[in-house]
Amino acid sequence: MAEIVNLNRYRKAKAKAEATARAAANRARHGRPKADKDAQAREAARDGDELDGKRLDD
Repeated sequence: MAEIVNLNRYRKAKAKAEATARAAANRARHGRPKADKDAQAREAARDGDELDGKRLDD
């Protein structure tokens, strides 16, 4: 015989797991010192400028 599944309990557990994952991502993104955020922004800008410098024009 098949196992009985409570759909409300399944739905709530799935929503809770998604909220937990979203919270972890937000903590990783926003829970850093300003110096780290600025350093990453400078590195991304430098990488973008370097990539634009290697672009070939037609």
